[in-house]
Amino acid sequence: MANRSLKILGLAGEYRATSKSGLLVNAALAAAEDAGAEVVFWDLAAKPLPLVGEEGCWAHPNVKEFQDLLTECDAYFLASPEYHGTMSGVMKNTIDWMYDKHVGGKVFGLMSTLGGVTNANTLNHMRIAVRWLHGWPVPEQLAVGHVKEAFDEDGSLRDDNLQQRLNRLVESVLSATNKLSA
Repeated sequence: MANRSLKILGLAGEYRATSKSGLLVNAALAAAEDAGAEVVFWDLAAKPLPLVGEEGCWAHPNVKEFQDLLTECDAYFLASPEYHGTMSGVMKNTIDWMYDKHVGGKVFGLMSTLGGVTNANTLNHMRIAVRWLHGWPVPEQLAVGHVKEAFDEDGSLRDDNLQQRLNRLVESVLSATNKLSA
């Protein structure tokens, strides 16, 4: 699908790639890779980002590496669990390390995971944050409710309809990125 080689970064609002948000981001990255994109998952367990404002945070080597990677990438997939009606603190802190000089004018695909029924609270809050950074969140988005039952033992989505929605989200991110970078 990609007209040129795109580099896409996946970010989960939890500390493990095996978390439900991590599984969702990696499913999106796998679909993007199948379409010809180069993909990268930032593992916060291996390379944690300090809290913004914490002593010494501005000179932290993970921050520089993260911001350099943001600049190199053409698009981003973000997935956060919903905690108390909004994105996780981990996702908010990750977004707080982004600036428009890194992600402005670039495309975002947004996803969320919920323990109960689906809603759009977290997606709406991430969309607002991304727009403040001058990013372009695509209209397609994905909220996966009852997430404890959503993935099989291999980390794949059990529901074919959810997988199709994920595929459409990935296609939209790739298509919009190609259009905006033409």
